[in-house]
Amino acid sequence: MLLVLYLAYGPVSIVVTRPTVAAALLVLPVAVGALGACLWALAGRDQRRNAWLLLVTIAGAFAMNLIEPYTGIALCFVTIFTAAFRTRPRAAMALTTLVLVGMPLTTYVMVREAGTAWGLAAGSAYSAVFAFLLASQIATKRQAAEVAEARAREAVLSERARLAREVHDILAHAQSAQIVHLESVRMLLKQGGDRATALDRVDKAVGLARASLEETRRALDTLRGDDLPLRERLERLAAEFRAATGRECAVSIDDRALAAGAEARLAIARTAQEALTNIRKHAPGATAELRLRRVDRWNELEVRDHGGHPAPPATPGGYGLIGMRERAALIGGTLETCTDPDGFTVLLRVPG
Repeated sequence: MLLVLYLAYGPVSIVVTRPTVAAALLVLPVAVGALGACLWALAGRDQRRNAWLLLVTIAGAFAMNLIEPYTGIALCFVTIFTAAFRTRPRAAMALTTLVLVGMPLTTYVMVREAGTAWGLAAGSAYSAVFAFLLASQIATKRQAAEVAEARAREAVLSERARLAREVHDILAHAQSAQIVHLESVRMLLKQGGDRATALDRVDKAVGLARASLEETRRALDTLRGDDLPLRERLERLAAEFRAATGRECAVSIDDRALAAGAEARLAIARTAQEALTNIRKHAPGATAELRLRRVDRWNELEVRDHGGHPAPPATPGGYGLIGMRERAALIGGTLETCTDPDGFTVLLRVPG
């Protein structure tokens, strides 16, 4: 309300101080037009339209100044601030320059006082600098808030992807082993095989289900930031591979690599788990070898199969190798795969 009264002072003054009604009616459109355009620009959000409205305001203010000195000054000062916040930068600079030149000039033409004109020029220049600095600071804060919001969304998406990898790693590992046992039990029962062997396979499937539950609890502990016992995890994975397949899984662990950070240890454990799961699923009859070593500043995990399928088949939409590569990339590591006549190799490198 105070701003409206401030802006209305000049237009009202120029109208009421006219010597005749006819003169007042002549200046009324100029005063109302300048005031209305300024108020519309203050309330509007369309930057292109605001630029034209402020141009009308400036023209009206200059006309008022030439009719009655100082009556258009308030509109000019408010135009400077409105342009900085309500128009595009180029338009704001052009409109402000027009005010900086036109307001002192029209005032000097009427009052012939250089000091007054220079004072208005200095005041409007100071207002312009203050307005643009303030607008720049607000824009910077707005951009910083938008960046923070974007980072927050990215963090949420990254956490969702991480949880998806955790769920996949646990379920794929446990359920694939259970399917192997249950499928063999189904075949035994279908063919009238040995009942004791079938019960043994069922017992192993139950054991894997319990291990899966324990693995889920361990994963939740890891997500909460609890420490990951890497050696125990790798040895347990190798034991589960032997129990599920009846084939050998050699394990070699360099103690220096066990000092890796929590994220690196989790990546190593999950990659070993996924690689061994792939060997069970895609390399029937193959033995496995798991090596963890320290090479310079890197911790390297190598998982190989011997005598199996040369490579796991590509599964559209699958999360196996994709998840392993994503997990490695998130902590600055790499994951490579290669095939040779003897089998398939997964090599993970993570920083120490």
